[in-house]
Amino acid sequence: PVPEGLSMAEAAALPETLFTVWYNIFMRAGLRAGETLLVHGGTSGIGTMALSLARCLGVRSFATAGSDEKCKACTELGAELAINYREQDFVDAVLAHTGGDGVNVILDMVGGSYLSRNLRAAAVEGRIAQVAFLEGSNPAIDLMSLVRKRVTLTGSMLRSRSDEDKAMIARDVQDKAWPLVADGRLRPVMDQRFAMHDAAAAHARMEGGAHVGKIVLQVE
Repeated sequence: PVPEGLSMAEAAALPETLFTVWYNIFMRAGLRAGETLLVHGGTSGIGTMALSLARCLGVRSFATAGSDEKCKACTELGAELAINYREQDFVDAVLAHTGGDGVNVILDMVGGSYLSRNLRAAAVEGRIAQVAFLEGSNPAIDLMSLVRKRVTLTGSMLRSRSDEDKAMIARDVQDKAWPLVADGRLRPVMDQRFAMHDAAAAHARMEGGAHVGKIVLQVE
């Protein structure tokens, strides 16, 4: 159901993003209030939703982004630490900020070389939720670092799941996350809306990398 007070464009920005974030970091990785979360790509649709949920549910969040402007957007969404990955090593920044403890959960869409770095940034008993692999799907890692910290590495893809699995996720989202939307605490971060006939411009906006939040195609 479309929550009261949301436009159809805002509602369209919710389901896949909210399902992905909720299932991976709360249902699979077991993120809890009082823990810490590192979100890579904090200004993406997935990233903004993760930071917004963390703020609502009492989770301390950190984020990486590719510019100072995007880092500012992350802090406005509740991140207590936003790291410009073009200028600073996120592993060093996270360990310094946590007194060397690392973070409990990491939400990653990059893959590739980030996996070994995520293992360094993870806390003991940390969990890494892999939802995409923009830098590649075949990284080389030192398994000793995973074993030594007792890290859990998990991942998932929604579209290949059965209807029954999707319904199960939908029920959990509706029970636990939808009330946050209904009472106004959780909103999708909207970047720009494009008419369907301007779909090419929407793709150009996405590929340019300047967007913060969701790009929506609006059907009249």
